[in-house]
Amino acid sequence: MTDLATLGQRIRHFRTGAGLTLDQLGAAVGIAGSQLSLMENGRREPRLSLLQSIAEALGIPVAELLSSEPPTKRAALEIELERMQQGALYRGLGLPSIRISRSMSDENLEALVGLHRELARRAREAIATPEEARRANTELRHHMREQNNHIPELETLAEDVLKSVGHTTGALTHRSVALMAKKLGFDLIHVDDLPHSTRSVTDLENGRIYLPPASIPGGHGLRSMALQAMAHRLLDHHEPESYAQFLRQRLEINYFAAACLMPLGPSVDFLSSAKNDRNLAIEDFRDAFGVTHEAAALRFTNLATTHLGMTVHFLRVGDDGALYKGYENDGLLLPTDVTGSTEGQLVCRHWSARLAFTRTNRTTEFYQYIDTPSGTYWNSTQTGTGTQEEFSITFGVPFNDAKWFRGRDTRNRDTSTCPDVNCCRRPSGEKAERWSGRAWASAKLHAHILSPLPSGTFPGVDDTELYDFLEAHSGDTD
Repeated sequence: MTDLATLGQRIRHFRTGAGLTLDQLGAAVGIAGSQLSLMENGRREPRLSLLQSIAEALGIPVAELLSSEPPTKRAALEIELERMQQGALYRGLGLPSIRISRSMSDENLEALVGLHRELARRAREAIATPEEARRANTELRHHMREQNNHIPELETLAEDVLKSVGHTTGALTHRSVALMAKKLGFDLIHVDDLPHSTRSVTDLENGRIYLPPASIPGGHGLRSMALQAMAHRLLDHHEPESYAQFLRQRLEINYFAAACLMPLGPSVDFLSSAKNDRNLAIEDFRDAFGVTHEAAALRFTNLATTHLGMTVHFLRVGDDGALYKGYENDGLLLPTDVTGSTEGQLVCRHWSARLAFTRTNRTTEFYQYIDTPSGTYWNSTQTGTGTQEEFSITFGVPFNDAKWFRGRDTRNRDTSTCPDVNCCRRPSGEKAERWSGRAWASAKLHAHILSPLPSGTFPGVDDTELYDFLEAHSGDTD
């Protein structure tokens, strides 16, 4: 059934078109005109039998009343204005609602709706501020920690989609991914002129998913990007109305892609077997499914607590020591600011996430035990190189669970007392006395600090660039 506001508008449209008053139509179907008025104003839901009686009295099929389309342009504007006035954004202003009357001109109605649309647009722009992003990300991190980073419904969705293309074992092929897209009505097209602020672009009108022309080693990148684009459609995502919703959508599509590339059943079987052999290793999990080290480590966090019975932590850290992505449900104290956000905070210099950068040989994982105020943890860290800088990926567990992992016999051990500033954030007294006032450093400017996110329909995406791209490719037939 259509929503009550549209249903009410359609009843009114056909009633007035038939030249009937509320009381006349009410008498014809056996209800008071006042009750019919509530239905036309979207404040009461009629029974289906009553709708059938109304349709018969008006001489139209009942399907005409149940259409989801507003009957006129004015009706559409009235519905939109009513919804906007009932929304949290307008209610938060503390202003009274404007009653929409028959005497209100179409021009005034269009002006009011236009003002509300602009108010909503500016609110969407504001959601891309760094402060809002950190707050929303913190809330999402806490939410995922409460459910052990595991989303059963997305696991089920991924399994169903894989079955639909006949994938059962082994690494997911590009052909299988293309078949998934085809079942959704999309073709995968590789281009070399994607908007710089996008990873992929989906043309809903022409059924195309545009991807970069080249992949990172192993092919994980293109498969993952295509799966993420498809996930938006499979999960019926709509344009995000808040930064929190944008982040939640991004988390869901990343999770779905990982669950397709590293399916639940085969992954748990592989990891359980390795655990039984006391030979768990992120690099083995990575190689078994043909994905990146980061993807394998993150996927491990999805499965570790629910299916392997262990709590864990994950860190992605830049070569400057800044934490870009973090998860823990094992009690490890991640660095946070006063708001509780971890993004951009510096991790302890004694943690393997930073020590790994000092190694001469970085081809293998770096293992370490670290004693912290919240306990002792075992860590496995691998470094990598991104488009702009180096980074490290760390996966770790509490001391008692180190026995299941390769590298548990490492002799690398250190102590961290962070967040105590005397741990690694303050120079020693001797060095401070030696150099204080005797040196001057020119700081490197981090460009991202001064560059605001493009504030379009999707946070971080430049609408002008996006639409120019779509327009340029809309006539392609290849």
